Amino acid sequence: MVIMALDHTRDFFHVTAWTQNPLDLTVTTPILFFTRWITHFCAPIFVFLSGISIYLQSFRKSKKELSVFLITRGLWLILMEVTLINLSFSFDLHYYTLVLQVIWVIGISMVILGLLIFLPFQVILFIGLIIVFGHNWLDQFEQPMRQQSFMWDLLHRQSFHPLWKGHMLGILYPFLPWTGLMCLGYCCGKLYRRKVDHTHRRKALTYLGFGVILFFILLRATNTYGDPFKWSTQKSLLYTILSFVNTQKYPPSLLFMCMTIGPALLFLAWMEPVKNWLTRIFTVYGRVPFFYYLIHFYLIHAVCTLLFFVRGHHLEEGLNTKKFFPANFIIPGEGYSLGTVYLIWLAIVIALYPLCKWYGEYKAKHRHWWLSYL
Repeated sequence: MVIMALDHTRDFFHVTAWTQNPLDLTVTTPILFFTRWITHFCAPIFVFLSGISIYLQSFRKSKKELSVFLITRGLWLILMEVTLINLSFSFDLHYYTLVLQVIWVIGISMVILGLLIFLPFQVILFIGLIIVFGHNWLDQFEQPMRQQSFMWDLLHRQSFHPLWKGHMLGILYPFLPWTGLMCLGYCCGKLYRRKVDHTHRRKALTYLGFGVILFFILLRATNTYGDPFKWSTQKSLLYTILSFVNTQKYPPSLLFMCMTIGPALLFLAWMEPVKNWLTRIFTVYGRVPFFYYLIHFYLIHAVCTLLFFVRGHHLEEGLNTKKFFPANFIIPGEGYSLGTVYLIWLAIVIALYPLCKWYGEYKAKHRHWWLSYL
């Protein structure tokens, strides 16, 4: 969650955030590439851990209760995505551009998993494996320059679709591969049953993590399957490595998920017994994930807007005349250095700490039903 805020801070403040792709090896620098690449871990880990959390909830809820909760909470998250979260990113009361991002995909995956949990565990595991390992087979049916059906794009392809009276819908997170990943997270939750010894769990997660990483390296080396973009030899060894790990996120390819989930499994194994002042700080954010996600966008955009006026711009410049530009009070090509972005990111995260701590303590002391939705 802390790393996620780095990417969003870069979006709003970096001078080239809207004029060049930080993963384009012809124009990027290693530090800029890394700044974007490290945040790739956020969305897949959110989805995977959501699956684990759902399995843990099955210990205290019946399948019917859990199904109802997942469906209602999933629909609630989708509503929040298209209303409050889109507003936080755009500051556009007209909602000219609606974008479906990670909260939407967690929501729709919860709805689907809420229907699947009545199936046997082995069937859910099979469905998750088939989707994650097989969805790149669908790439052959997609033609980049040709309009696909809306449902196909919602399922598997990043795209933009016109809506009503000049409004646009951006599908940034097609849901099929993400839903498969949540199913696998749900199945991984079995390792967290009370009767599972923590030593056995950590060993299993370690084997799984190294296995997934090795699978990623071997399959990626073949350049045959698992990602639509091939890696290639570059001007130096470092840039060749960057090409090797530059996998597709939208939608997440098999190799993208392996690249991120493998190290995440190792992190889960190795960090489980660690408890110190630093983990206590991070836990404050982790106890209120949706609250943090929502508030951090508004704070980042508010600071961006303030600096927009400090630089001498006026209101009319901030309210973009380009209806389909996704955010107001941003001018492409205008912004700050990467070092400044890192300083703003740290300030944003630190400023959110007391709010998250207060809300986390409030949730711990109260049992209102609506708290589980926030």
